[in-house]
Formats: sequence, structure tokens, C-alpha cells
Amino acid sequence: MEVFKKEIQRLTASSGANIQKPSSSKIHFKVVHFLMEASVKLSLESVTTASACIFYHRFFRQRKLSNYDPHLIAATCIYLATKVEEQPVRMRDIINVCHRMLHKNSPKLEIGPEYWELRDSIVNCELLLVRVLQFKLNSELPHKYMLHYLKSLRDWMDTDVWLTTPIAKTSMSILCDSFHTDLCLRVKPQHLAVAAVYFALQCYGVEVPCNLQAEKQWWQVFCEDISENSIQKMILELIDVYQQEVQV
Repeated sequence: MEVFKKEIQRLTASSGANIQKPSSSKIHFKVVHFLMEASVKLSLESVTTASACIFYHRFFRQRKLSNYDPHLIAATCIYLATKVEEQPVRMRDIINVCHRMLHKNSPKLEIGPEYWELRDSIVNCELLLVRVLQFKLNSELPHKYMLHYLKSLRDWMDTDVWLTTPIAKTSMSILCDSFHTDLCLRVKPQHLAVAAVYFALQCYGVEVPCNLQAEKQWWQVFCEDISENSIQKMILELIDVYQQEVQV
């Protein structure tokens, strides 16, 4: 995390970035953070968590925050994502984890009126969620592109540099953190994967061999329709994610 802090300070200072987020964005950030923590406690795979985040962002792109309980929507997104990504999880486990996270000082939730009320709420909310998403539940995720890019990059890099620098792990961490925002809805999954790898390389000061002498930059080889300017814009948004994370 220290390398992130140093790179964030450097890039923020050089770009003059001072991104102000409205209160609704801060709420969404905290709720998505809650969603991700719940997913970790439920041992969900990264693609399942990413799908849940996409469902959440898509829902609130069309509906007002003030009309819904965002934590209920988040829990329902988790439940729906486990179905879509075929990683079955009992609804009872989702309810228990989410309830415990929201009521840390309360006794363990037992089977009773409150549990059944929460269960019914998620069932009804799932129907609403599916309708709002217009039954389009399959999203193209950047994870598969990330794995392909990292494999290709590994073959280009010096073996010692690749083994001693956690570029792959950091790239995947950055990619997962990007789902705190709706960036995943505004850019192509290929572009988001490239930006995460680019940012990871910057954080560790690693240069791709022969990149300066090549006719095309390494990121142009992966995505011909992406520009360095667009990559830098995405990185600024990723920097803002880590700035907000400190405040959560």
C-alpha cells in the first residue's frame, strides 16, 4: 500500500487533480466497499464480486439513491451475481454476513421474524433489480483481458524483474478496486485492464523492455483503439479511489 501512497502523491501533484465528489458518490463508494467486504467474507471469486458491483452501478444509474436502501440493493446484487456467475451461496449466509457487518454490536441474527423479513426483502428486491437491468445480466468483464495481457507481458519482461516485482498481483488488485466506481460502465473492459497494468508498472517504476524503440507502445499492441490520454484519465480516477478509501 505504501507504493500506492507515494505514486498517488506524485501523480496528484503533477496533474493538479482535485476531484470533488458529491455526497451521493461518497455513499455509493462506501456501500460498494461494504459489498466488496461482504464478498470477501463469503469467499466469492473476483468475477462474482465484479458482477455484483456492475449490477449495483447499473441499478443506480437508472434509479435515485434517495428512493432505495443501498445496502439492501448491494446484498441483492451479491445474491444475483452468485447465480449469474454460477457460484452458489446460501441466501442465509449472505443475510448473516451483511447483517453482522451493519450491526456489529448486535447479537447474532437468529431464525425469526427479522430474518424472514430480510429474506423477503431480498427476494422482492431481486425481482426489481432484474427488471431495472432489463434482464441483461451477462457482463463482459475485464478480468480475462487482464490475464491475457499479463501473460504476454511476462514473456516480454526480464525474468528476475517479473519474479521480484508483484506486477501481476498489483494489477489485479487495482482492477478489483476500480469497481468502487462506475468506471466499469464508462470504458471498455479491455481499456480498464490496460489502465490497471499501466498503473501497476508506474507504481513500481518498471519499464517494458524496448518499449521506447518499438513502433508501437506495449499498450497499443493490446488495444489499438486506446490512447495514452485516456489511460491517464482512468488512472486519475483510480487514484481518487485510493484517496477515498483512506476516508472510509
